[in-house]
Amino acid sequence: MRVCFVTGGSLAAFCERRRGTRADLMICGFQTLGEVSYERELKGETSLFEDVALLSKEDQCTVVGGCFTDARGMRRKSVVVADKGRILGVSDMVNRLDGGVFRAGAGIKIFETSAGKLGVVVAEDLYFPRVLETLSVCGAETAVCVFEQFSEGLEPMLARAQAFLCGLPVLLCGYGYALIADIAGKVRFASPKNPCVYDLEKEQEYHLVETRRRGFHRAGRRGD
Repeated sequence: MRVCFVTGGSLAAFCERRRGTRADLMICGFQTLGEVSYERELKGETSLFEDVALLSKEDQCTVVGGCFTDARGMRRKSVVVADKGRILGVSDMVNRLDGGVFRAGAGIKIFETSAGKLGVVVAEDLYFPRVLETLSVCGAETAVCVFEQFSEGLEPMLARAQAFLCGLPVLLCGYGYALIADIAGKVRFASPKNPCVYDLEKEQEYHLVETRRRGFHRAGRRGD
């Protein structure tokens, strides 16, 4: 699977100079779409989601793009997913930190795309291991995390750890940097270039994990 990361500039600017960046999966940081008002989109005053769909249609690929959505004053960090000309949906960040300006959304989503089953991790949801664990348990093949501004070394470390623990490659895209962590917890690819492209081989590995613990009592059993 050929992956293209867009780590800077607007979506329009990328479309103008995207020669040689055709890929199966394009991941765009928050700066590509910026602020998206649902009301203005519905009225036809803006067409940012339509632009994402058109890009996915022109390149016959899957496009994942970060944005700051506004639903009648309720702002959220969100990710829109389009596949070959069709908007599949929008996933919102489900965890709100310290009463921040961005509200928490509802539901963690996996999207069936031409690039496989993509589990979406929105921004600071990367800090919450249950998000990636849920995506893994529910059948995602790849985790895509669109971040805003990276801290020094924190997010790449978390991506590597969770890729190893959950058995999912984690594709991390933020302003000025892109990274792929494989299921061994190693950095498979990292680059500050914009855009940057990498050919990723899909990996899936399963293990039988057994634990012994208290609880789940069943009446009438003896000798266990």
